[in-house]
This record gives sequence, C-alpha cells and structure tokens, in this order.
Amino acid sequence: MTILVSGATGNVGRPLVEQLLAAGHPVRALTRDPAKAGLPAGVEVVAGNLADAGGLAGAFAGVTAVHLISFDASDYRPLANGPELVDLAIRSGVRRVTVLKGGVGKSPLEEAIEAGGLEWTYLAPVEFMSNALEWAGPIAAEGVVRDGFAESRSAMVHEADIAAVAAAALTGDGHAGREYWLTGPQALTPPDKVRVIGEVLGRELRFVELSRDEMVERWRAEGYSDDDVDFFLMVRTDPPVAGSMVLPTVEEVTGRPARTFAQWVGEHAAAFAPQR
Repeated sequence: MTILVSGATGNVGRPLVEQLLAAGHPVRALTRDPAKAGLPAGVEVVAGNLADAGGLAGAFAGVTAVHLISFDASDYRPLANGPELVDLAIRSGVRRVTVLKGGVGKSPLEEAIEAGGLEWTYLAPVEFMSNALEWAGPIAAEGVVRDGFAESRSAMVHEADIAAVAAAALTGDGHAGREYWLTGPQALTPPDKVRVIGEVLGRELRFVELSRDEMVERWRAEGYSDDDVDFFLMVRTDPPVAGSMVLPTVEEVTGRPARTFAQWVGEHAAAFAPQR
C-alpha cells in the first residue's frame, strides 16, 4: 500500500514520512522542490503542489492512502480546489485520507472529501510546539523573550505526535469519520514556556510582557492584515476551550504518552543557542 504524504518537508509531513518508512510502508513524498527535500533514502520524492490538482496525476497514481493539508502552505489560506483533489483521489483508487486542519471550521477540502465518500480522519492540533522557534533569535541573542498575553495557556503538541496519529489513521482501522483534537501533556503560559526552555538549555532566561497595543503594533509592522491581527487577538484573548484543555487523544490513538515541551526543546536546543 503506497501512501502519499503531501507537505512532506513540513513540520508534520517530515516526521510522518520517517515514521511510515520506519514501519515498512512504501512512501511517496509530495513537495514543491524535490532537490531540496532531504528526505530519507527509500522515499519516492515527487514534485507537486496541492493547489494545482491538474499537475498531480502522477503523484496520485497507484496510491491507496493520502495525507492532505487543508490549506496552501505558501499563504495558509484554505485550499479552494477540494472537488478537483477529491475527484483525482477517487479516480486514482485512494480509499483513505487524513487531513491536517488549518482552522476550527470545516474547510472546502473537508466538505469535498465527505461529499465524495472517502474514508477520512481529521487532525486538529491546537498549536504546534515549533511556534516557539519564533523566540529562538531573541533567546540566542540576549536571553529575553518579549511577548504578550502572559496569562494565556496553550496545550501545544509535538509535531511528531501529530504525525504518529496520522500514521495510525492511514495504516490502521477504527479511525474513519473521526476528528482528533491533538494536544501535548501540559497547558503552558508564555512565561512557563520560557522557563522550560531555560531549564533545558541550562540558561537563565527572562520573559517581558508586552501590552495588547504593543503586540498589535508588532503584528502590523510584520505585515499581517487586519483579519490576521483579529485572529491572533481572538486566539490569545478568547480562545476555544480546547486550546488549553489537555486531551488524552495522542496516547489513546498511538498507545504512547504525548511528548512534552521539554522533549521538544531538547531536540531543537541548537536553534536557541548563542551564536559563537
């Protein structure tokens, strides 16, 4: 059973490819630039973009299970060509799909999948642990994180755990028609995260809280639209309850406890290290 993984060089796609390959499954990896993929030997790497269904016939040929992303990785907007992707999948013989969601609501891709009768499983991570890499520069340079909303909590999840749930759904039974909300084992505030990073690195780090207005000014200076800023504010001031609620889903699906943020920091310690 050949499994096609889209977004194969992304935060979830890369560990998914590695996990499927390690378990002995034939894997075809879809990426925009195969020459730069750097994926393990034994993986069939093909060029393609989910936003261009017309160029994906070869990538889908002979595939029976597919991992999809509901948004365009270049701009994070929902994919608008769900019916074309689903039609291609059905014509190619795909039976089972997992979808990495990009928002709380149902995307056009998900609507098309359900209308097409495919066996689907949705993956809804509350927040990637890799978002902490936004702090890597300031931590490396001065050991200080300046951010807002110090009381907000997030039960962020390790990307390898998202991949592990996807692998289970793509290769095992009992997951069809399920939407899995995925969290890590702890709900942490920004100061908590800074403390954990410091403990793992063996460094004394500081968190300096910025005001709401200062955060809005920063986001606008970084080029985010008004809609983006409104979304960021909603996530931090009125988040869905699931965003801070620790759920047992990862362990229930995979049989192993969800990885901690300290584990994630240990794996990415080099990103936070001072430059010599």
